[in-house]
Amino acid sequence: MLSIRLTRRGAHRRPFYRIVVAEKRSKRDGGFIEILGYRDPLTDPEKLVIKLDRVDYWLKCGAQPSDTVRALIARARREAEAATAASKA
Repeated sequence: MLSIRLTRRGAHRRPFYRIVVAEKRSKRDGGFIEILGYRDPLTDPEKLVIKLDRVDYWLKCGAQPSDTVRALIARARREAEAATAASKA
């Protein structure tokens, strides 16, 4: 089964996370199928980039997002809607 989850990158005390599609049984920082985005919690404001079209594709294929990634996807969708609404106004 496939999972959409975070994988940790970066140095000690300098975390940087990638949002990836991986086999559910693989290690947290092990092999993955595709990178869907990233999250940098140390910038102000926190930087979040997600390819929502690829997320939708993998969700249709049956991939299950982790709880944290589910919340990040929802936030990215809200930000994308706000950006399109602002550009139309």
